[in-house]
Amino acid sequence: MTTPSSTYRVQLRPEFGFAAAGEIVAYLKELGAGALYSSPILDATPGSTHGYDVVDPTRARPELGGEEGRAALAARVRDAGMGFVVDIVPNHMSVEVPAANRWWADVLRHGRNSAYAGYFDIDWSHGRLLLPVLGDDAAVAELAVDGDELVYYEHRFPLAPGTGNGTPQEVHARQHYELVGWRRGNTELNYRRFFDITTLAAVRVEDPDVFQATHGEVLRWVAAGEVTGLRVDHPDGLADPGAYMRRLRAAAPGAWLVVEKILHPNEDLPQTWPVDGTTGYDALREVSGVFVDPASEADFTALAAKLGVHTDYHDVEESARLLVTDGILVAEVRRIAALLSTVDAEAARSAAAEVMIAFGVYRSYLPEGERNWAAAIARARKARPDVSDALDALDGAVRADPHGELATRVQQTSGMVVAKGTEDTTFYRFTRFAALNEVGGAPERFGVGVEEFHALAAAREAGRSATMTALTTHDTKRSEDVRARLAVLSELPGEFAEAVERWTARRGIDEPSLNLLAWQTLVGAWPITPERLRDYLDKAAKEAKLRTTWTDHDEEFERAVAAWGEEVLGDGELAGEVAAFVDRVRGHGWSNSLAQKLLQLTSPGVPDVYQGTELWDLSLVDPDNRRAVDYETRRDILARVVAGELPEVDETGAAKLLVVHKALTLRRARPELFRGYRALRAEGAAASHALAFHRSEDLIVVVTRLPVGLEASGGWRDTALPLPEGTWTDAITGRRAGAALSTVLDRYPVALLVRGEE
Repeated sequence: MTTPSSTYRVQLRPEFGFAAAGEIVAYLKELGAGALYSSPILDATPGSTHGYDVVDPTRARPELGGEEGRAALAARVRDAGMGFVVDIVPNHMSVEVPAANRWWADVLRHGRNSAYAGYFDIDWSHGRLLLPVLGDDAAVAELAVDGDELVYYEHRFPLAPGTGNGTPQEVHARQHYELVGWRRGNTELNYRRFFDITTLAAVRVEDPDVFQATHGEVLRWVAAGEVTGLRVDHPDGLADPGAYMRRLRAAAPGAWLVVEKILHPNEDLPQTWPVDGTTGYDALREVSGVFVDPASEADFTALAAKLGVHTDYHDVEESARLLVTDGILVAEVRRIAALLSTVDAEAARSAAAEVMIAFGVYRSYLPEGERNWAAAIARARKARPDVSDALDALDGAVRADPHGELATRVQQTSGMVVAKGTEDTTFYRFTRFAALNEVGGAPERFGVGVEEFHALAAAREAGRSATMTALTTHDTKRSEDVRARLAVLSELPGEFAEAVERWTARRGIDEPSLNLLAWQTLVGAWPITPERLRDYLDKAAKEAKLRTTWTDHDEEFERAVAAWGEEVLGDGELAGEVAAFVDRVRGHGWSNSLAQKLLQLTSPGVPDVYQGTELWDLSLVDPDNRRAVDYETRRDILARVVAGELPEVDETGAAKLLVVHKALTLRRARPELFRGYRALRAEGAAASHALAFHRSEDLIVVVTRLPVGLEASGGWRDTALPLPEGTWTDAITGRRAGAALSTVLDRYPVALLVRGEE
């Protein structure tokens, strides 16, 4: 098994391809990373900035440097003694540009007779394949024929052989597909997609031939030793995730395998999955949550209520999921209902929707996940007794054949309902405290207690010690350092509430949840340009789906939101107040950032460092978090740190790079130190502000939490950490360490203590 000591995630794109990634390999090795971990590298939609829109899984992406560039990068990584982890996308392929996806183009040309018709999850019983690309159905009048293609503005579709004569409308009528308006497509779509993105068509990797066709090239790289690990995107969309994982493990027996499985609190990965773990959102919730002061929950609830923000999380979540089942994913719900042929169609639709609304997790993995399925059925029966007969029929049919089409489609769709309803809607509506609104998070739980943190970390070490841990990813709603600064607000609820009420009276946004989110974002990401703030708030408003959406626009409201950032930042007095408030919390935010980073890097699991976050990074949701990284500055700081500099904790972020470097290099050089887990409890007046643990008998980690309260109470005073006998040295500063935390943590708010070494 090729489990890395750590990973460093890079986002490849045409402007930063294989050659550019190769240029930072030496830097990453010096930093201490155990493996380069890349975004998808198979051929993707032209111009794609993320790579999850694969069009050809049989070749490395030419826009990144093609096969030659990929091989050169792999060789460079191998020569550096590092692993190479690659992100793969088994659930879907991009069909946005048919000419770019030869499989999809062949399906459009030959219909169900195409050699690739079975590659995609298409319901051919409804006749032609619906392609929802028109503005509305009347736009069919805008069609034109150009050679062997049907053209609608910039969209071009291949024609079936021998069908190109006649008017565009006549030609259109002869095809194996029908171009329709997007609204009709949303309700009648007859191919499975990725969430509500119709340009990403689902792939049937449960078919062994399709698996081989879509995975053959990547598995060739694994077999050659050029790729040592795989990150599996969106497993919940697959027909049978467990069977897929078993097939993948058999094909790549020595690879490190992690899956993007979002676990709710108290949920575990299915035991039958032969994988090393998740991509780390569960650890993210635990690590970030321990820096939130639970004592302020009532204050933040009161502030939200006073501003008009809904404060009942479960009500907000239920209404958001209902919006998804009855609108965004209505075609998928209807497809499920149609499989309950013995039940009234509308009752079947309501029953299917209600069960998915009621899911406490993203998906049940029947029959293994029967407990979660039963809980969802019970909640649905309580919520909708009027469709109890339909629920009984649904429950009976699913249990009778847990691998059948009905059970499979319910499970595939439940993950989409939860993700769209919770992550992409509720998290932008329930804005009481945005630091908790994170993928895999639980905003209704105000933080994580120290004892809970210890119990979960020990369980991770005992159960899946090779799982990935994360603090920032390409999918997080905000970066780790934004969350760390926002956590400070939980220690200053009164001051923040007074400020937000005052600022709102001066320049509030006329939608309560977005207004509260905007002020938290402004404080958390300060300093921020008006353009970045505008783009973020535009996305947040549309994801919330309260006053405007991606498809039904309130133009006047959107203009007001777009102007808000410039108006606030251009108001000298108001901007000055915000800046002064940020000055009040910035230093404590840095303390939280260093502390949560050291926890992540040293606690059980394989820590991932997202690109650029070795320095302070105040990024927001994508695409903001895919901005270019200044590696020249990072190289310069690393060189100084390697030479022995102990930088100040200041705006440069050099202190964070020091902590990252020292922790990663120690993990790589001394893996035996990072085995086991045992809580270590400080003693004294400020003991609650220290979080400490043993990894081995010769390694102790200690960090500061709730720094505002620590400072207000007079600092560490007599607080001590009971160190076992021996000589202890802080690997971060190189200094000898004693028991007194006032000395151990006088330079930095964190320490990494090793016994028996200078």
